[in-house]
Amino acid sequence: MTNDMDYETKALAACLEIGKVLTSTLNLQEILKRIVMKVSELIEAENWSLLLKDPETGESTFEIVVGVDEKLLKGVRLAQGEGIAGRVIETGRPQIIQNVKEDPNFNRKVDEITGFETQSIICIPLKTHGKILGALEILNVTDTAFFQEKYFLILTILSDYAAIAIENSQQCDRISHLSITDEYTGLYNARYLYQVLDDIMEQHTAKDKSFAIVFMDIDDFKNIVDTYGHLMGSMVLKEIGQTISSCLHEEDILIKYGGDEYIIILPDRSRQEAIVDVEKIRHAIRNSTYLKYENQAVRVTASFGIAIYPDDESTPKDLLIRADKMMYSVKRSTKNGYGIS
Repeated sequence: MTNDMDYETKALAACLEIGKVLTSTLNLQEILKRIVMKVSELIEAENWSLLLKDPETGESTFEIVVGVDEKLLKGVRLAQGEGIAGRVIETGRPQIIQNVKEDPNFNRKVDEITGFETQSIICIPLKTHGKILGALEILNVTDTAFFQEKYFLILTILSDYAAIAIENSQQCDRISHLSITDEYTGLYNARYLYQVLDDIMEQHTAKDKSFAIVFMDIDDFKNIVDTYGHLMGSMVLKEIGQTISSCLHEEDILIKYGGDEYIIILPDRSRQEAIVDVEKIRHAIRNSTYLKYENQAVRVTASFGIAIYPDDESTPKDLLIRADKMMYSVKRSTKNGYGIS
């Protein structure tokens, strides 16, 4: 009876503690680490880990590891359905394997990386609203029969808590992403520009490096909207964004600023380097055909204004104003070109 009371007290305390954590923080790492640590305190075993499913690829990664050096498993990815954890994530059904040597799904890859020897596995899916988000894995449980009798239910509850935390974090990430992206093109928006520009300036000041801000506007875009309508106009803007992106380096930032305007941040560029990059983008836009999949065959050109930090201006506002003025000087004259002081 005493042992039953001890078990029930520990289980209730674990649920209450994790419940409090869920309502007090949105830090996913902190919540998941608390859950895995609480499981390791409740259930005698040699290794505990929590894996997250990549919603894009279906692969799984080790998010929290207790019992071996988690650095060894950083970056290790399990293919969809790979190993016992992969099977649990794919099917949504828990697995209790008393002898992994007898299970054809067992994969020794992780043991070979860590030097750990897996003998038994208990694996519970992290599931909420019909979606499987990952798995909680316990290796080499001291007493599997006792676990099934006493701890399976509490482990399921804690797994549900983990799934709720993951879903909440993903929802927050989606909302945050939506707040800084343009709904039509999927590019970053002006809100994101103002969030990062100060940091970019500080970084380049510290490195004693220059960078370029480029203001870009589509020439005579109103004619496209008048001819093809707003929906097709939005599709043109999205396709132009793809053309620009194809010309950029990984560290460059493309912003859909408003209307038919874009802003491009070119880190670590001199004046001449920025001109070369802008000319590459200008030629790519001029030589591309848009709406070709809609059988509309639209051709466009664009005007650009370039400002260099810190040579031209020293504040975000002044830098943007300078690039904007350079761009409008081109639009009022030749179009399909660039302006730079």
